[in-house]
Amino acid sequence: MPRASSARLAALTVAAVCGATLAAQTTVLTTPAHAVSVRIHDIQGTTRLSPYAGRQVTNVPGIVTGVRAYGSSKGFWMQDPSPDDDPATSEGVFVFTGSTPEVAVGDAVTVTGTVSEYVPGGTESGNQSVTEITKPAVTVVSHGNPVPAPVVVDARSVPDAYTPAGDPAANNSINALPLRPSAYALDYYESLEGMNVQVADARVVTATDPYNELWVTVKPDEHPSSRGGTVYGSYDAQNTGRLQIQSLGSADDFPVADVGDTLAGPTTGPLDYNQYGGYTLVADRMGTLRKGGLQRETTRKQSPGELAVATYNVENLDPSDTTFAAHADAIVHRLQAPDIVCLEEIQDDNGATDDGTVSAAKTVSTLIDAIVAAGGPRYDWRSVDPVDGQDGGEPGGNIRQVFLFNPARVSFTDRPGGTSTTAVGVTKIHGKAALTASPGRIAPASDAWTSSRKPLAGEFVFRGRTVFVIANHFASKGGDQGLTAQYQPPVRSSEVQRHRQAAVVHDFVARLLKVQKNAEVVVLGDLNDFEFSDTAKILEGDGELWSAIKSLPKNERYTYTYQGNQQVLDQILISPQIRRAGRFSYDSVHINSEFHDQISDHDPQVLRFRP
Repeated sequence: MPRASSARLAALTVAAVCGATLAAQTTVLTTPAHAVSVRIHDIQGTTRLSPYAGRQVTNVPGIVTGVRAYGSSKGFWMQDPSPDDDPATSEGVFVFTGSTPEVAVGDAVTVTGTVSEYVPGGTESGNQSVTEITKPAVTVVSHGNPVPAPVVVDARSVPDAYTPAGDPAANNSINALPLRPSAYALDYYESLEGMNVQVADARVVTATDPYNELWVTVKPDEHPSSRGGTVYGSYDAQNTGRLQIQSLGSADDFPVADVGDTLAGPTTGPLDYNQYGGYTLVADRMGTLRKGGLQRETTRKQSPGELAVATYNVENLDPSDTTFAAHADAIVHRLQAPDIVCLEEIQDDNGATDDGTVSAAKTVSTLIDAIVAAGGPRYDWRSVDPVDGQDGGEPGGNIRQVFLFNPARVSFTDRPGGTSTTAVGVTKIHGKAALTASPGRIAPASDAWTSSRKPLAGEFVFRGRTVFVIANHFASKGGDQGLTAQYQPPVRSSEVQRHRQAAVVHDFVARLLKVQKNAEVVVLGDLNDFEFSDTAKILEGDGELWSAIKSLPKNERYTYTYQGNQQVLDQILISPQIRRAGRFSYDSVHINSEFHDQISDHDPQVLRFRP
């Protein structure tokens, strides 16, 4: 709704921008000038950058709406109780003190200081900046004043369109574009930066994490999953109702929520922007947690004539972990003991200790023993140890992919010669495709795999039929700009390497199919990319492979939950012989990503088919 009007000062000329650092914060400043008397909406302006950035301002009035007395960004939010009538100008601002503020909520204050633009995560992150007043001199005028009523953020107020396209002349930055809060969601949130806001009866779409954060949606009908989350299904259809929730109170009071729960009643506090998700409601009043009753899934057991193949990222598993029994229970009882389980993120036998150890025999045998103890089969296993420190992941951990297989149901065809640096090839034996080494690594010397896991290929036999399985763990999304970045569309720099990796694996599969057109090939693992991504399209090629998660309804296509978006990172792709109608079924088994007490951040995937 419109705000009441008040007089505005004329905009002043601003000098050129230069970089500076204040108390471990990255800021964008202009050359200081003489102090001027302005109000908060003048400081915030009608774009993302303050027209007063780098200038001294004096006696800026406001009511304290929130105090942050922890972390490296201590300070307080204040809001002008006499707003203007421009919906593009925020009436709130953060005052960075650097030490515990000597103010309380409800204090009427005046602040003299320097306006700056703080970039969470640094200017190289691509994040938007937060307009702040730094190096403040604060005068408390009175105590116990009413806090300005919160702006209600709901499905009606947040636009469906996400963001305007960035300015091509400024590397697609949206910083200088006039805010249009009635047209674009990111503009709407920016117009409320620093202000007291409120959500009510908001559904949780990312569970509480170890940092006492969760995500809600104010648009319950926006791309809902079948289990209460919000599905991310396209680069062109962003979910605008997502909002991160933190707390200004004690961590002990933060709700322990799962996806599908609700923060009933109002959740109120200042709207911040941080490097771990962008716009964030920092709550001084938290809604009451109402549980949605979400339960972990259990897939069906494969029939005697079906081969069940699974992929499961066990998140840096090493012998020091306490999660072996939980992982074993999940494999035996939730996944119904698949015949082949391809594991990602198996660490070496001393985990993150960086002493040259590369063997993972202890890690894998500990898991196998735990599976037996949980009532499952005694799996056998195959893998190829990496070269120390060459496959990325946690330093010292030497993560790799591992095949587990149930020897009572499936056999492994061992072919010697597979080493960490030897490339597996394709040959023909008795008129059928075969691997030159099994297990073997695909093109380990290719720079597509620099600081990344090399694909593991293996040859299995089920009921007399050969099945080729290729386990992958592609390069992570680290380094990509966030969805709320100042550059729109955000730059996804990490996908360059994944595209090269996908091409290498696709070409290997194409060689298999050239030797044997009806070869049964399964390519699976943590691909760190979406089923609609170019990475997946490159892997699929001209029909050599197909991502089987696309056989599920769109509201069930997710394996991972990040910043309020349920999305696909783990995939199982199949060759045409397997894809034939009626020969396979697919399940994304949701046991981790939706829950606060997850044992991995990934949900396992199971493919069942009749060779």
